[in-house]
Amino acid sequence: MPEPVKKTVSAFTKKPKTTEVTAGSTAVFEAETEKSGIKVKWQRAGTEITESEKYVIKTEGNKHSLTINNVGKEDDVTYAVIAGSSKVKFELKVKEPEKSETVPPAGDAPTPTASESPAPPVESSQNTEVASSQTQAEEPLDPIGLFVTRPQDAEVTVGGNITFTAKVAGESLLKKPSVKWFKGKWMDLGSKVGKHLQLHDNYDRNTKVYTFELEIIEANMTFAGGYRCEVSTKDKFDSSSFNLTVNEAPVTGDLDIRAAFRRTSLAGGGRRMTSAFLSAEGHDEGAEFDFSSLLKKSSFLRSVNRGEAKSESQSDVDVWDILRKAPPTEYEKIAFQYGITDLRGMLKRLKRIKKEEKKSTAFLKKLDPAYQVDKGQKIKLMVEVANPDADVKWLKNGQEIQVSGSKYIFEAVGNKRILTINHCSLADDAAYECVVGDEKSFTELFVKEPPILITHPLEDQMVMVGERVEFECEVSEEGATVKWEKDGIELTREETFKYRFKKDGKKQYLIINESTKEDSGHYTVKTNGGVSVAELIVQEKKLEVYQSIADLTVKARDQAVFKCEVSDENVKGIWLKNGKEVVPDERIKISHIGRIHKLTIEDVTPEDEADYSFIPQGFAYNLSAKLQFLEVKIDFVPREEPPKIHLDCLGQSPDTIVVVAGNKLRLDVPVSGDPTPTVIWQKVNKKTDLVRINDDSMTPSENGSDLNTDNKLLFESEGRVRVEIHEDHCVFIIEGAEKEDEGVYRVILKNPVGEDKADITVKVIDVPDPPEAPTISNIGEDYCTVQWQPPKYDGGQPVLGYILERKKKKSYRWMRLNFDLLKELTYEAKRMIEGVVYEMRIYAVNSIGMSRPSPASKPFMPIAPPSEPTHFTVEDVSDSTVALKWRPPERIGAGGLDGYIVEYCKDGSTEWIPALPGLTERTSALIKDLVTGDKLYFRIKAINLAGESGAAIIKEPVTVQEILQRPKFWLPRHLRQTLVKKVGETINIVIPFQGKPRPKITWLKDGQTLDSKDVGIRNSNTDTILFIRKAELHHSGAYEVTLQIENMTDKVVITIQIIDKPGPPQNVKLVDVWGFNAALEWTPPQDDGNAQILGYTVQKADKKTMEWYTVFDHYRRTNCIVSDLIMGNEYFFRIFSENLCGLSETAATTKNPAHIQKTGTTYKPPSYKEHDFSEPPKFTHPLVNRSVIAGYNTTLSCAVRGIPKPKIYWYKNKMDLSGDAKYRMFSKQGVLTLEIRKPTPFDGGIYTCKAVNECGEAEIECRLDVRGNQHLSKTLNCNSSASQALEWNLKRRKLKKLMKDNFSSFRSLVHLQSHLIYVN
Repeated sequence: MPEPVKKTVSAFTKKPKTTEVTAGSTAVFEAETEKSGIKVKWQRAGTEITESEKYVIKTEGNKHSLTINNVGKEDDVTYAVIAGSSKVKFELKVKEPEKSETVPPAGDAPTPTASESPAPPVESSQNTEVASSQTQAEEPLDPIGLFVTRPQDAEVTVGGNITFTAKVAGESLLKKPSVKWFKGKWMDLGSKVGKHLQLHDNYDRNTKVYTFELEIIEANMTFAGGYRCEVSTKDKFDSSSFNLTVNEAPVTGDLDIRAAFRRTSLAGGGRRMTSAFLSAEGHDEGAEFDFSSLLKKSSFLRSVNRGEAKSESQSDVDVWDILRKAPPTEYEKIAFQYGITDLRGMLKRLKRIKKEEKKSTAFLKKLDPAYQVDKGQKIKLMVEVANPDADVKWLKNGQEIQVSGSKYIFEAVGNKRILTINHCSLADDAAYECVVGDEKSFTELFVKEPPILITHPLEDQMVMVGERVEFECEVSEEGATVKWEKDGIELTREETFKYRFKKDGKKQYLIINESTKEDSGHYTVKTNGGVSVAELIVQEKKLEVYQSIADLTVKARDQAVFKCEVSDENVKGIWLKNGKEVVPDERIKISHIGRIHKLTIEDVTPEDEADYSFIPQGFAYNLSAKLQFLEVKIDFVPREEPPKIHLDCLGQSPDTIVVVAGNKLRLDVPVSGDPTPTVIWQKVNKKTDLVRINDDSMTPSENGSDLNTDNKLLFESEGRVRVEIHEDHCVFIIEGAEKEDEGVYRVILKNPVGEDKADITVKVIDVPDPPEAPTISNIGEDYCTVQWQPPKYDGGQPVLGYILERKKKKSYRWMRLNFDLLKELTYEAKRMIEGVVYEMRIYAVNSIGMSRPSPASKPFMPIAPPSEPTHFTVEDVSDSTVALKWRPPERIGAGGLDGYIVEYCKDGSTEWIPALPGLTERTSALIKDLVTGDKLYFRIKAINLAGESGAAIIKEPVTVQEILQRPKFWLPRHLRQTLVKKVGETINIVIPFQGKPRPKITWLKDGQTLDSKDVGIRNSNTDTILFIRKAELHHSGAYEVTLQIENMTDKVVITIQIIDKPGPPQNVKLVDVWGFNAALEWTPPQDDGNAQILGYTVQKADKKTMEWYTVFDHYRRTNCIVSDLIMGNEYFFRIFSENLCGLSETAATTKNPAHIQKTGTTYKPPSYKEHDFSEPPKFTHPLVNRSVIAGYNTTLSCAVRGIPKPKIYWYKNKMDLSGDAKYRMFSKQGVLTLEIRKPTPFDGGIYTCKAVNECGEAEIECRLDVRGNQHLSKTLNCNSSASQALEWNLKRRKLKKLMKDNFSSFRSLVHLQSHLIYVN
């Protein structure tokens, strides 16, 4: 299907571009519109620019320009130009003028050094707020989407802070919007909040704006990259992307990185203290330093010595070499010894330096490096452990996975440990670890999203100008991202205000609120798994009046109904009475049902007589009619009067009444006569029913003789067709008129004085019958011709025209193709999509209305024939054949390609003769059986379902005659030198040549004819082939091939060399043995394999093991000396010869071994004294005296060191607290903590901490005072002496009971005694 013609969405043919100028100069922006006379507005930061001395706005035809004079820093904002519904944004960037360097006066302050240079704009938390506020002040409001202010790109220096701000308008939101911050594509920053990342939000009730902030604290290089902010509400969504650039901090002088790793701080008089609580988080992420070169410098090595810092010189050491050789348990000790505290960063670096990984002792089989699974499927991660009873832990992004429902399933089968993840989602795309003891196995899981399919395609639509358009499609996944295009151009929110995108579950919407003629075109929705196209046709708004209101004449207390019908169901209107709007009440009703508007007046009075009008809203129409009030006056004359029918009172033709089918016909016929006449109604000339209503004195026999014998009398006053008799008139009523009610009705009046009669013709008109199904012909690429016949019954009114509709075969929605009625019986439908199956149907329209639709036409597909084939040329000509070739058409279309027709025509004739029987699918043809000497033209056409393409013709005639061509070989480049093959390989030599007629080919080897049983020769018109299935040594030689046409020849020679593996060397001798060396000699092999000997391979083997090891490769000499032999061993030697084919199959071996004699030297290893690292306990941080309030938990802390690790004891008033549940003891990294739960005043006293190891002991003490609760003291003082005595007795009994317990409760007894003493 050819691509539809692209239509420009923007009204601009030339858009202004972002410009950079110097402060103080002039900036000019130019734009060109598609048409002249379009009003153009210029905006600065969202505010319209008015012309002034600074801003000069010019318009010449379709060219528009904005000139900004004397540009300043405040002009560095975003600008926009607006024409109609198109808006283009651009920026003006202002740079400072270059300043020439001047020498400052002597009295001025010196310029700052590199270390004192100012920081970048966003480096610290103090600068963050200022920078962000200035940015917000200059940012333009974003009128598109949900954002009022979007986060902007920014830069920060390592260690600095920065804040990104996003503002969302909350005036139209019912609740707070949901905001998410992402880094990269998927990393949700909501789960990363911590020391370096904070999220804030607030709401301003005055401006009704939500503010969301992303604060980055102490940034490092890994924070750089792309970020995204997403905001969503119930039915809206918007996102904004921005970038963060992290610059390295400036380095001046010699930077002591080792000192930085110690993280030391100066306290007191120059004393350097090392904190035990320092964190290494500042160097978690990728600090790429060359530690090995820094750690070798002795100037960085320090020792921390009790109260004062002493600098000691040490010899140069390579700490990395020490760490590589040390076990992991010694890493912390080595780092402490050499003053390195950033152990975590060192271990990361060490991991990269280590080249060989130790074989895992816990895992037999680890996880693969990565796994992939489709979204919604399940995945199994499996490892094999060495110990079948080992417990494993599974971690996801460093967090342990807990059992929760059926999401994660843990299995242990023998040595296998399996983690099954069910219903994988994008949240499962993470890093996983399996931990067994101290060993880990890592892997990454990638969750692949399935392609998003379009389950319900777009529907074609036809609307009027100004109406709302809503394209809807349904995709296979909720919240999927789709791409909308119009005529091949992507639609975005930023380009125009008119398009709105909406998501509702799996449904996707494109909404155009007010459509214009320019919105017509093909709209496409694309996903990564499908495409759907629909057409939008926007027509000018027109209104047709199918039925106008008619004049009415009614009598008093009757009903008057004005009715009209228009073409648009949605059009509203007003009713006027003598130019004033009619107000409905209980008697006057106004209704609007579909296309029909009614004004009903009950119980008509003389005041209702007036001119009534209906005016449709939005259209210049005025439908008017008059209501006439009929006042009937009856004068009583006491004399006989013959009956009289007064038909002229109807105000229309006295003999024909027209009624619309389905409507009610009410015909008032005034009559007179004295005495009152008898009224008889009959339908004549047809054998139909007769309705007769009279008084009770009448009988059927009295009137039957006066009527036509073809009619029947009915004496019923009820039914659909009936007559009502009144004193001065009769009423003929037909309820819901039908076509069968048409005819001539006769009314007869009789009384004794005379008789009167009149004929009334009733004509029932209706909408036409539906036409028959239309026929489709002349189908093209995007058009077809539709033909139909008029309806069999036109409804009694001439057919005014026809309405044509079409729909896609699988759709249920019909789209109207014309708003103006079609007068003809044919129509050419256009703007269809090639390859899509359509159906057509027809409506017939008369003055009454529109018929029911015709049956749908047969389904058809718009297709076009392909374009003509390309590159049609003559490839070869002989005495009776012509070879042709061509390429497929550039455009094939939806109908595909069935084949090609090849025809030829003799020169001077106009008759084209098929050259081939039927169609050919190939792109070449050989035309045979032609007459030698004929001059022929050739042409070719491509064929598909739509028919034939245009013809591709060879312009000049082709003469059928063989052309003499000199023989010549085209020898390939690789055959111009010796062709080397190994024994057993296949030889296939192809030599192309030219020559006409077909030349004679002769092959010779070394001047002899080739044996056809040993060598195969194949010849064709364009090449000759030499084929040897299995090469042997005797196939080597010079092959000569000759090409001959009559007395013209050409000759080439090809040299073939067949090679094989050589034989082993000869006469291998062990010439001499001395020290650790042995000398060997040999002679070249007798069989060199028909190739040059490239070298020899010498190997040795210990007599004990006879395992061979290579000593020399590709050795060219025939003698060598083998060194570095081991004393006391005996060696054999063997030698292989080597050529292009490889090593010889066998080797020549020395007969006698070479014995390496031992010497009398002995080796004595040196002895080393083991260093003693043990030391007695020593408190590095003392206990501090404390005063606390009773009832609140308190802790006592101190720090100790010692090797080996000392054992800790806590005492209170010299009593051991080890078994008391009231106290909890903690020891972590040398920090000792004693927790006292809810202390009371008697818990006060002297607390002692004692540390003991093999080298000695140390203790430290402090005093704890517990202040009592004042309210409790007052209560105790108020108790009576009796209650105190009772409490004393109870506590004495408790004391006696405790004394009977075992010795382990003695501490509790002492504790209770001290409590009793305190109470007393």
